[in-house]
Amino acid sequence: MKETKNQLMSVFVSGTVLPLMIVCIYETEVVVPGLLATDKQSEFLLTFLMELMTLGCAFLALRLFKFEKIHQELISDKAVALRKWGAIRLVLLLFPLWADTLLYYLYMNTTFGYLGIILVLCLPFVYPSESRCEAETEA
Repeated sequence: MKETKNQLMSVFVSGTVLPLMIVCIYETEVVVPGLLATDKQSEFLLTFLMELMTLGCAFLALRLFKFEKIHQELISDKAVALRKWGAIRLVLLLFPLWADTLLYYLYMNTTFGYLGIILVLCLPFVYPSESRCEAETEA
């Protein structure tokens, strides 16, 4: 179980470092923020898409282990199932976070920032601590 926790922790940490790197690059103006701010049509479409993706992924990631099939797999095949479904759950939160962070700086639209904040607020609920890993693999 400890090895599984460490693998999930590495996904968690590496997945949260990328948005921080994006923030550092744009805030130090290595790359110019607002590069696509004038393209309102693509901004509208991406805003709509990211709103759906962020809210859907956040809901799915937080409820993923409650689905009967996944819960039974977590109980019967503890380490392997937790590694697989835990990584999927983290990716469901981290991928839209990367996209929202990048899109925020490309369009300088606060909607993407707020969507990113929603995902950051979800991260403590899936933090792969040892006690959480054990609790999620029990009946």
